Amino acid sequence: MAHSPDSSPTSAIAPRWRQRLRLYWKLVRADRPIGWMLLLWPTWWGLWIAADGVPPLWPLLVFSLGVWLTRSAGCVINDYADRWLDGSVERTKHRPLATGEVSGREALVVFAVLMLAAFALVLTLNRLAIYMSVVGVLLAASYPYLKRYTYLPQVYLGMAFGWGIPMGFAALTGAVPPVAWVLYVANIFWATAYDTWYAMVDRDDDIRMGSKSTAILFGDMDLAAQGVLYACMFFALALVGREAGMGVWYWAGMGMALVLVAWEFGLARGRERAACFRAFLHNNWVGMALFAGIALDFALRAKVVAA
Repeated sequence: MAHSPDSSPTSAIAPRWRQRLRLYWKLVRADRPIGWMLLLWPTWWGLWIAADGVPPLWPLLVFSLGVWLTRSAGCVINDYADRWLDGSVERTKHRPLATGEVSGREALVVFAVLMLAAFALVLTLNRLAIYMSVVGVLLAASYPYLKRYTYLPQVYLGMAFGWGIPMGFAALTGAVPPVAWVLYVANIFWATAYDTWYAMVDRDDDIRMGSKSTAILFGDMDLAAQGVLYACMFFALALVGREAGMGVWYWAGMGMALVLVAWEFGLARGRERAACFRAFLHNNWVGMALFAGIALDFALRAKVVAA
């Protein structure tokens, strides 16, 4: 009896490969670009300030693609570290590692491939940037394990997510000046704040499972603590603007970002899970507003000089 086209070995193998690829796509959270954007904006802040405008094309491509690769790798190692926890948390129980659709060994292979690809890109940059990338790998790989031992994993996330700032200065200028470190600190405050909104979504589940976060640490003072974090972020950004000699568009971008942050507090004032998650997502617009202010300031400054 002749086999039908759908029953051939080749047609059976192809769907399995497509299914694995879909699972890996979900594992690296490629279907959820918010994390990539929150990592991209501060990297671009640093690149534009380091270059005094639009950076050279190749470093821009290296850092932009590197952001996607390292964020994806970070998601994989985070899920690997949290596989004891994610199955018991409402928001994460359907992740491929939590459901067992992807094994721990597969996840580690995916993580290694992504990090090797990112490192291959870094090898096209200067020696200082290459050396600094090693620190970035250590930050990304160790972050997920902190929530078992400290209430401050969000701070460490900010350190990992912002490492592209000093690396960008290193790649473009061969040095990391003080303004780069102040911008890096501003990003740490920002990432701690927006990831605290994220942690507030899971606070009840985390308490039940023994996981730690700033949302648990702050407790009933969470909104006040968020206010302090955002205030510190804007203060650091003001120092950056003064040190870098930024003009009116930079400050306009900061003003827009301040309005957007105030909107987040309006969203999350009742601490409902969905509202806190919306406040977290809203930070994409904050990062975009700040970048728009930086980019416009340099672009219009260049036009004035040319005229």
